[in-house]
Amino acid sequence: MNDYEVVVVGGGPGGYVAAIRAAQLGFKSALVEKDTVGGLCLNWGCIPSKALLRNAEVLNLIKNSNEFGIKIDTFTPDFSEAVKRSRKVVKKLTAGVGFLLKKNNVELISDAAVLANKNEIQLQKSGKSITADNIIIATGSNFREFPNMPIDEKRVITSRQALELKEIPDKIAIVGGGATGIEFGYIFNAYGSEVTIIELADRILNKEDTDVSKELTKIYEKKGIKILSNTQIEKLEVKDKSVMANLITDGKESSLEFDTLMVAVGAEANTKNIGLEDVGVELDKGWIKIDKYMNTSVDNIYAIGDVTGKLLQAHVASHQGVVAVEKIAGLNPEPINNYADMPRAIYCEPQVASIGLTEEEAKSKGYKIKTGTFPLAASGKALGLGDTEGFSKLIFDSEIGELLGAHMVGSNVSELLGEIGILKHLEGSSKEIGDLVHPHPTMSEILKESALGSLGNAIHI
Repeated sequence: MNDYEVVVVGGGPGGYVAAIRAAQLGFKSALVEKDTVGGLCLNWGCIPSKALLRNAEVLNLIKNSNEFGIKIDTFTPDFSEAVKRSRKVVKKLTAGVGFLLKKNNVELISDAAVLANKNEIQLQKSGKSITADNIIIATGSNFREFPNMPIDEKRVITSRQALELKEIPDKIAIVGGGATGIEFGYIFNAYGSEVTIIELADRILNKEDTDVSKELTKIYEKKGIKILSNTQIEKLEVKDKSVMANLITDGKESSLEFDTLMVAVGAEANTKNIGLEDVGVELDKGWIKIDKYMNTSVDNIYAIGDVTGKLLQAHVASHQGVVAVEKIAGLNPEPINNYADMPRAIYCEPQVASIGLTEEEAKSKGYKIKTGTFPLAASGKALGLGDTEGFSKLIFDSEIGELLGAHMVGSNVSELLGEIGILKHLEGSSKEIGDLVHPHPTMSEILKESALGSLGNAIHI
């Protein structure tokens, strides 16, 4: 008889949720975490960065207070205090996770785990071993290093070091125009940094709908953020007080000097030195290969979260964890067949929120489409808030009217993903969404107007 029925390796959002769900279902469960519960997301990613983003939002509100009839003559931004606040938020949440584990009788083992065989885990610190009927790998991902951009944690940093800065750099380059780069670009810009975003692709947020990328580019450039697309870093020259970036843009060479350069591109799975190969767990380009129920190539070993390389989002990891545990319990959970239907959000200001197919993806899949776009400048709620930048864009199958994708740029539009996610899950149509009565004035009305727009019936544009 094994020591546990379910052991989860890794205590990030997916790992601790899986361990708790296992305990709820009556399994004797344990969570092995070598560092702090909450993982990279809670401790050094999504939570502290969102706390800093809130600080940046407040700062920008103060800067624009005259618009609201409030005169603030003097104020002093203090980035170090903002960082302290973000760490307080993290501390409170990690304590909360610890409480939840204890409440649900999940044994927390503070140690590093290595698979000895498909049922046995060697604990590296204590030298002990534990056995389990089922093992869930939730070791997450980490920052990828590039030979031409070595991280020295002083002049060349990742988002982790950015979350511990004592003062804001005067000039900063951010390599990568994905979610992390875009969010930190907003933070640094709000605090007065001269920000340059360097992106290898032809546009920032290149996995989002093209209209979203164009809109956010326009907004960021208006804020004074410089965006260099089609640009790669050939090499860096790190000096005592600066870093020189040698660039190639559309085949042309140039050099720019910054106080700090932040690398915000690339991630790699934490799969090394944990015994996966020894027990036969198959990898795909460094990520653990899984099926729709999170099964690996070994029948009692599952994998969830970033380590699977599917969609590197905390809520995705948590859902994968629940599905895996419920599959173990024989509950026949709904399988995850399509990660495109998972909601995605970027928490800059204005926010970016999306679900489903982009217009380009829908066309490439052979759909005949119709779209409806509604500008926030025509929204009564957005006008009242003073946040009119952005739009809502819904994409429908023109033949049957089914919602294929939703893409939004605007203040707090991430809060609309729940509604639009339900509608997509239920295969809602343009007419059904257009017929829904939304309270006025709310941001949610932009979804109704977009749906009506696709039918040629929009009222407010």
